[in-house]
This record gives sequence, C-alpha cells and structure tokens, in this order.
Amino acid sequence: MSIPARVTLGVAEYEAVDTALAAWDTTLASNYPGDDGRRQPVQTAYVSAERFTPGLGAEWGGLAKSAADSVGGLAAVARLVGLGDASDVELLAELVARKLDTEPIEDLRLDFEDGYGDRGDEAEDADVSRAVERVAEALAAGTAPPFIGIRFKCLESSTRSRGLRTLDLFVSGLLAAGELPAGLVLTLPKVTSVAQVEAMTDVVGKLESAHGLSSGRLRFEVQVETPQLILGPDGSAPVAKLLHAAPGRVSSLHYGTYDYSASMGIAAAYQSMDHPVADHAKNVMQLAVAGTGVHLSDGSTNILPIGDADHVASAWQLHARLVRRHLERGIYQGWDLHPAQLVTRYLATYAFYRDGFDSAATRLRNFVHRFESAILDEPATARALASFLHRGVECGAITADEVRVAADIDVPTLRDIALSRPTS
Repeated sequence: MSIPARVTLGVAEYEAVDTALAAWDTTLASNYPGDDGRRQPVQTAYVSAERFTPGLGAEWGGLAKSAADSVGGLAAVARLVGLGDASDVELLAELVARKLDTEPIEDLRLDFEDGYGDRGDEAEDADVSRAVERVAEALAAGTAPPFIGIRFKCLESSTRSRGLRTLDLFVSGLLAAGELPAGLVLTLPKVTSVAQVEAMTDVVGKLESAHGLSSGRLRFEVQVETPQLILGPDGSAPVAKLLHAAPGRVSSLHYGTYDYSASMGIAAAYQSMDHPVADHAKNVMQLAVAGTGVHLSDGSTNILPIGDADHVASAWQLHARLVRRHLERGIYQGWDLHPAQLVTRYLATYAFYRDGFDSAATRLRNFVHRFESAILDEPATARALASFLHRGVECGAITADEVRVAADIDVPTLRDIALSRPTS
C-alpha cells in the first residue's frame, strides 16, 4: 500500500529557520573559513638574531649531512632510528639529501627573546639593524628560507616597550631596504591574555597605516607558553577566543615546550613534548584552530644529537619518535634547535608521508574516478587524503610524478580537492 507524502512546511517556515540561523551562518563563514591554501612549513629553526648570516641555511644543511656522514650516511641514520626497510631506505635517504642541499631550513626565526636575552637598548638596536641588512642580503641572493622573521620580546609590562621597538625597527628597516619578504613571520611569545593579542593587532595595523601597507599584510603567530591561555579564570579557553578577537591576524599557534611545562610545575627532567600536560595543551590548541585556517605547530626537544656516539644515537631516536608522534596526531610542524636535528626532522617526516602514500593515493584515485573499492570513503575523507598527499609534495617527501601515476590526478587537482569546502 502506497502512502502519499504531503508537504506541510511552507515558505514562511523555511524563511523563519533562515532568519533564526542567519547570524550563525555569518559567524561560521567568517570565523571558520577553512584552509586558505597557505603552505605550512614542516619545521621552524630558531637562532639568536646576531648569529644569522645569508648563508645560514646552507651551513645548517652541510652540518646536518656531516652529522649523518659521521655514522655512515642518511640511510644509516634511518636504519638506526627504525625508519624504512631495506627496499625503500635508500630512496628516503636520497630525498632527504636533496632537501638538505636545496631547502634545509623551511622556516627561520631570528630570536630577540629567550635565545637573545637582555643586552641593553643600544646593543639590541644595533643587532636589529644588522639583522635587517643580512635578511635583505639573503633575499637579494635567493638564500633566505621560504619563511623568515623575528621573535621579539613579549607584551608583559617588563619587556613590552623593548619588544615593540624591535618589531618596529625590523619591519621599518626591511621596508626601507626594499620590501617585506613574502614569507615574513612575526612571533609574539609568552602570551597570557586575549587582550595582548588585541593590542598586537592594533600595533600591526598602525604599522601598516604608517608604511602604506594593505590591511592584513602583517600577520603574526602566537606562542602558547602559559597555562593562562589554555584555561582562563572563567573556565573558558582563551586560546580559542584570541583567534576570533583578531580575525585574520593570527597565522599560527606554536606550543612552547619548556616555558609551558615549567609554568605547570613539571620537573626539568620530565619536561617533554610528549608529557601529558603538553598533550592536553596541544589538544585544546588543535580544537581552537580547527576550521579557522590557522596553522598549529608543536614545540621542540632540547635533547640535542651532539657528543658521544651513544648519546647522538639516543637523541636522534628520541627526535624521530617525537616528530612521527606529532605528525600522527595531526600536527604538521615543529621546532628544531640544532642543525643535526634536521637529519631526523626530514627522515621522520618523509617516512611518515611515504609510509602512507600507497594507501592514500589508491583510495583517492578510487574516490575521484569512482572505482569500486573495499573502503567506501566520503568527501571529507577524500579531502583528508588529498591534504595528506599535498603536504607530502610540498615538503619534498613525494614527487608530482608519483602522485600522477598512483592517484591518476595532477598536483593542481590534488590541491583543489584538499581545499574544497563541504557542500550541503
């Protein structure tokens, strides 16, 4: 027996729902725009500002390769830390060697904060001026990393004026020398409140006006190094609020391993990227950035691969494990503190993408070309598969030819799928 269906809701009811949800529709579109397609570096290196030279990237790449050569080469390190089997370890080593030759540092921060200290205004002014000259030289010579900038002192009362002066001198100096780097990054450390992010937004807006820059040209990343950003006095998560209090200004959130751990009372011997307090903070940060287009970075390990052979091996094993760990948890960037850490940064990162390549490429091919498959993927999963592959291509772990053959699509199509928005 067929039961006829009857529409009972009319235009007035539809319009009433539209009206009720209009404000949220606007909020969703403006506050959660999704990935904007910006490249995210896989690593960030910090050096005290006065140590930067236009050849620093090549120097770090050479030191990284020398460190690997001291134990038999990159393939030997890969085996030492448990990455890759006999069939693919040589290809992994070849790809990482190419990276260390061509783009050893993806993101570089000239540090005027903890790694620099308080040297007095005269000395810091002079170092900012030299930093500007050297960055301009690196840009002109084509030796600057794709992303480069400064970490200036925080907006707490004791360092506020000094930090803002350094920021002003750096931005103004680069503009006087030519133009700002396309990959300029400004890092605001030790943030404790949404108000500090709002103040920073006002400052960069005034710098834009003073120099005739387009609104939004100066974005900044926030270092999450204090528990006050994870849990506010009212029980809320200020780290989520700050993104929406400064729309379009915050480019990334970076976890600060040691400041955060220390402020939580963790003994120095147990401060680590994988401590439970670190995981809690990063879980909140990951929730905060979801859907906003803001990037997320893990912190660093201060266990460096230098010294005797046993310690070097242990430090590399630890670093490789921590890099793989944050990649598996959906955090695609982290800090490096020493050239020898680039060895395991890229070996672990490239192994992560190559280990997942065959499955991701096959599943995406089946979805795009509607091939029958034992795994029934939905559009959201297809976007995740495409994003995984695209990140692998961007960092050099996967080649465009490999994607074309295995997934039967080109890289522009891959990117389009990764950036596609859900449809209703």
